[in-house]
Amino acid sequence: MTTAATPGGIRLGLRANLAQFTLLVAVNALVGGMLGQERTVLPLLADDVFHLSAYTAALTYILAFGATKAITNFFAGTFSDRYGRKPVLIAGWLIALPIPAMLAWGPTWGWIIAANVLLGMNQGLTWSTTVIMKIDLVGPERRGLAMGFNEAAGYVAVAATAVATGAIAEHAGLRPEPFLLGAAYLVLALGLSTIFVRETRDHARAEAALHPVQTAKEVTTAQIARRTSFTDKALSAASQAGMVNNLNDALAWGIFPLLFAAHGLSIAQIGVLAALYPAVWGAGQMLTGWWSDHVGRKHLITVGMLLQAAAIGLVAAGTTFSVWAVAQILLGIGTALVYPTLLAVIGDVAHPAWRARAVGVYRLWRDGGFAVGALLAGILADAYGLTTAIWTVAALTATSGLLVAIRMYETHPRSVN
Repeated sequence: MTTAATPGGIRLGLRANLAQFTLLVAVNALVGGMLGQERTVLPLLADDVFHLSAYTAALTYILAFGATKAITNFFAGTFSDRYGRKPVLIAGWLIALPIPAMLAWGPTWGWIIAANVLLGMNQGLTWSTTVIMKIDLVGPERRGLAMGFNEAAGYVAVAATAVATGAIAEHAGLRPEPFLLGAAYLVLALGLSTIFVRETRDHARAEAALHPVQTAKEVTTAQIARRTSFTDKALSAASQAGMVNNLNDALAWGIFPLLFAAHGLSIAQIGVLAALYPAVWGAGQMLTGWWSDHVGRKHLITVGMLLQAAAIGLVAAGTTFSVWAVAQILLGIGTALVYPTLLAVIGDVAHPAWRARAVGVYRLWRDGGFAVGALLAGILADAYGLTTAIWTVAALTATSGLLVAIRMYETHPRSVN
């Protein structure tokens, strides 16, 4: 928990900024909860309430969410540099205000899609901003640990809310009661963000002053996008791995519940399985983020992607609750190895002056995986069945892990050389 003093007197480090860091962890848990309200219920709504027989049509809400979130991530980084982190965070919560009502009472599937457009904007602005703010606060020594806490909070909340909404739906029906939980999260998060969260942009500027090699004016957004997407081997490898990671998360979100339901599992059982994956993923990141600060980033990402591929294959091969539970746990472990570590790679390589924009570009690629995954899984499931779609994504995930092994260089300063 090293504390570093900057020329402006601003102190970087987890201990020096513990109160704000903890508050941002809590806010990001509420961000995750907004997403978790959909994980169990919405795939079943598409089938039982709106009677969407085609998988591609049923997954349009994930496509809308992923495409919107990916684009919003990019602008979140740019706006955070231009206007500050806190205004972007608050804007993300204001955009979310209609979402619970639209999900709970929307009369057509178009309302659900529109709610997920707003949810994508909400998640892109709020999750990106909490990531950037934590990186600002902790400085270079504890980025992996910071990202582990951030992502753990978000995805443990996804899991807890998936279980809660599944239990509520089992007893009260698919609508509207499960989505009232999201309304409560929204009110609490907006209040905390408006009243208690403080701006952190000056922390990034103070850190940048310690590394005066570049300034924000010397590197354009187009150059940052090109470097993060293609030319820098570590940044581009992280971008493709992030995209494939969320491609398989779209599969877990949209296709797995339908597979489980087709084998006769109850809503409550589906809720447990939907929660196991993000619960292990979320809790595990508190260890894996810290671990990557000590052993490096590359190997954890490679192993994590290959473990994800094996777990997805086990889902395709399985037919029982117990087998699928093991698969969800393994998928969670694999994702925990990958998710905070990829963000730490971006923080390692990107200069503080343009780091927020690099995070935005990375998250553009990563969350574009939701849209690609929904489209790919839906088309394959309609044409060849659910199992073929799942096996295909398993193969893509394994390929992504091999690309990381081949292309990425180690980025953590302690592990280089």
